[in-house]
Amino acid sequence: MVVEASPSLIDRYLGSLRRVWREVSGLLPGAIHPTIDSDLQGASAEQLRARMRDCLEARGGEVSARARAADLGETYLRLSPAGRKLFLSVLTTDFGMPREILQAAVREYLAVDDIADKRRLEGRLREILTAPRVRLLTQFNAIPQGIKFLVDMRADLLGFVANDPSLEPLEADMRRLLTSWFDVGFLDLQAITWDSPASLLEKLIAYEAVHKIQSWADLRNRLDSDRLCYAFFHPHMPGEPIIFVQVALVSGMAGSIQDLLDESAAAGDPGSADSAIFYSISNAQAGLRGIGFGDFLIKQVVDDVARQLPQIETFATLSPIPGFRRWLDRLSPEQLAGLLVPGRWETLASTLAARELADIRAALARDGWEHDAALAAALHEPLIGLCAHYLLEEKHKGRPRDPVARFHLGNGARVERINWLGDRSAKGLAESAGLMVNYQYRLEDIEENHEAFAAHGTVAASDDVRGALARLHETPAGHARFSFRGARR
Repeated sequence: MVVEASPSLIDRYLGSLRRVWREVSGLLPGAIHPTIDSDLQGASAEQLRARMRDCLEARGGEVSARARAADLGETYLRLSPAGRKLFLSVLTTDFGMPREILQAAVREYLAVDDIADKRRLEGRLREILTAPRVRLLTQFNAIPQGIKFLVDMRADLLGFVANDPSLEPLEADMRRLLTSWFDVGFLDLQAITWDSPASLLEKLIAYEAVHKIQSWADLRNRLDSDRLCYAFFHPHMPGEPIIFVQVALVSGMAGSIQDLLDESAAAGDPGSADSAIFYSISNAQAGLRGIGFGDFLIKQVVDDVARQLPQIETFATLSPIPGFRRWLDRLSPEQLAGLLVPGRWETLASTLAARELADIRAALARDGWEHDAALAAALHEPLIGLCAHYLLEEKHKGRPRDPVARFHLGNGARVERINWLGDRSAKGLAESAGLMVNYQYRLEDIEENHEAFAAHGTVAASDDVRGALARLHETPAGHARFSFRGARR
């Protein structure tokens, strides 16, 4: 059974927010507005501009200002997707930085020599450089759940800006605001357990992005005595996780996500565990994309686990390799033949030919290949080698092509081990041919690894992984070059 939590969560959240904001906006004297069309058609767009101008004029004191902001936010929530895009477009184009006023202020500043005048004009310039739309967005801070509203508004904006670059100035302003408001110094690290509020547990189910939580029983298993879950929270978004990590306390380095999440397996003894395995890190707020918290989360969790369980010696991940199959599938036959050095793979070549498969990609596209013992055995070593090449050698702008690798290597981890059929789910087979990787956080090496990666793009890796890469390119003496292009179809 799959728990479909997200729609009900959204409906309850929006319903609650609208009720609260209607109460706040009701405090505004004469707050009876003509109904705005959900698509902002006709006169509605001009009515919207008028409400935005009212918010910026800030007449009537703090109570009136909060009421106007709540009224504007409630209006946004009632708009259709087309109406929301137009709302954001109006905010971008009509309430940007006043360039003519700025140019005049700059000319005035450059023309004066008196120190007192310069200081006064510097203050004036700072005010002008804050676009009216930024001042308007900041007003949502003063109303209930206003920051959560802005986070969700940016999630909408990110969806629109991909196809409409004219919205980029607003996106840049919102990103700067949220980056300052969500500085890691303002966030609280909290442990989540099975005894946490049901509303929070429901959000874990909805927000889990790496390994979907299939049921309440699955969630309870992930919060058992040999499991830990930590999340960052913002004081103005109580009960709303920003990002969370799930940790398994085990003996040895975990290599299979199916084994790790097996509900039928007995819970281990955390007191005898020697390894903490980070197996899922999920960003819970789409509107905070690009505002990084994961590195701070891992470091704080490592510190907390080490303090609580001093016998833990190994801190590592069990991570997906989401770009591996996509990279492999895009290689030309010549590129693939160049990586799989001829003369090393006769068993693979004969097995592919026997099953009328053109190359290694055709084998991976075959349903159930992982259950074909001979085919899986033939694929094992070359796939591990290709994955080692992908993680260690394939770069984009000087950094690893794989996003999960970039994240962990940038935090100071090293590529420790590639796990054969570590994820046998349909998603795991489609994204990474079932492979998973352990990134290990060796406390004594984290800083050095981080500095080498940041300065030179150096990828830290174990001898085991580097050995798999070396074997990929090793050519046995006396063998002729072999091309998979010749395999029988």
